[in-house]
Amino acid sequence: MTGIREPVARRSMNFARGALAALMLAAASAALWQTPASSAEEAVVIPPPAMDEKPAASTAKAVFAGGCFWGVQGVFQHVKGVTSAVSGYAGGDKDTAVYETVGTGRTGHAEAVEITYEPTEVTYGQLLQVYFSVAHNPTQLNYQGPDRGPQYRSTIFAENDAQKKIAETYIAQLDKAKVFPEPIVTTLETGKPFYPAEDYHQDFLTLNPTYPYIVYNDLPKVENLKRLFPSLYSDKPVLVLATNKS
Repeated sequence: MTGIREPVARRSMNFARGALAALMLAAASAALWQTPASSAEEAVVIPPPAMDEKPAASTAKAVFAGGCFWGVQGVFQHVKGVTSAVSGYAGGDKDTAVYETVGTGRTGHAEAVEITYEPTEVTYGQLLQVYFSVAHNPTQLNYQGPDRGPQYRSTIFAENDAQKKIAETYIAQLDKAKVFPEPIVTTLETGKPFYPAEDYHQDFLTLNPTYPYIVYNDLPKVENLKRLFPSLYSDKPVLVLATNKS
């Protein structure tokens, strides 16, 4: 299996192009992990969706793509009612669901996160609100922060027609309200299977809290979740590797 050095090195190269070296050095310190950091992307306060699913007793799944899956996974692992958040790939074929291949930007895949949740505790609409507000910037086309390419696109992989309708309606609602300075570019894709990513990508935010990319780009997202959605925030993340070992 490919070691963790390759993805870390590639993220570092991308990050270096978008941030000053001084910020990277400062972010690497453990002290910044103890205090709120300044993020490359600020959270946006947005209204809840006017349309939402009806709470059901059974578990459900949602698949979101919004840039590097490290941060998206890290955010949703802290949402109450989420029982699993797995980093992976969606949009392409099974044979190309490999990190190095997806990184070429020619597979159709996006780095995505599959979320398993309890609709009686958190609804699909609430997950969308977190997704648009703090997990990523939905106005950036085929990039997210320092990461460039269609593999970092903003995409909702709807599991069914109901999810597609809720997402479409919410995007229209947010655009009409002009809560973002630019139009939302998030796309909707259906019928695209999700493939889990390699183990070394799972729980990356939790396992690497002082890694510069995480400190600068992703830890502030978790802090914004806690600040903007206190009733949804869970201090203890639901970890993939811990679940697999149990």
